[in-house]
Amino acid sequence: MFGFDITTLIANIPALMIGFAFHEFAHGWVADRLGDPTPRSQGRLTLNPLVHLDLFGTLMALLYQFGWAKPVMTDLRYYKGNKLRGRMLVALAGPIMNLFTAFVVLFLWYLTMHWIHGSEWSSVIALVFKSIVIMNLGLGVFNLLPIPPLDGFAVLGGILPERFAHRLFKMEQYGMIILVILLFTDILGRVLFPAVNGIAYAYQTTLTLILSPFLGPMWLT
Repeated sequence: MFGFDITTLIANIPALMIGFAFHEFAHGWVADRLGDPTPRSQGRLTLNPLVHLDLFGTLMALLYQFGWAKPVMTDLRYYKGNKLRGRMLVALAGPIMNLFTAFVVLFLWYLTMHWIHGSEWSSVIALVFKSIVIMNLGLGVFNLLPIPPLDGFAVLGGILPERFAHRLFKMEQYGMIILVILLFTDILGRVLFPAVNGIAYAYQTTLTLILSPFLGPMWLT
């Protein structure tokens, strides 16, 4: 997903800032809507990336393809209605925001390349757009995996019957161990990269069908 040449690393900086900031903001916004004042009181209801970035986690993401932002603190005791369902909605908000952001940025990439294709800066601008799209797709898919402490684990807990969900959440204490094992065995890569490529292809196909009659062929290279 990331390269080690300086141009790609520089292009990944805005991608990380947008991906992490939008992801964490979405968590906080949904928690706030459910009645939890914690994210607002901690100043996390903002798209300012500096509020959300974890320095070490960002460096790890840039250099080693695995990183994290500063988690939004929430308190499910404040959630209106079913607490497990609220936890699921808050968890789901982050990945959904990343997937939505990827689609919007791909749309903007399409429009931008339509106007500047072949110009001196087109390749650089295309690289920045590509980094943002891939970063958001990667964050969205990765966080939907049902592995603690990822968002997909809380989503699974919200889907299961309550008696099974409480048993499931006992596995959280082993989450990081499971995640590290999966990362080092490259099992996650075999799942993530086909999923990211598949969604990117579906997005591009959709935009091509919608916009090509008006703007002509896609120029995304």
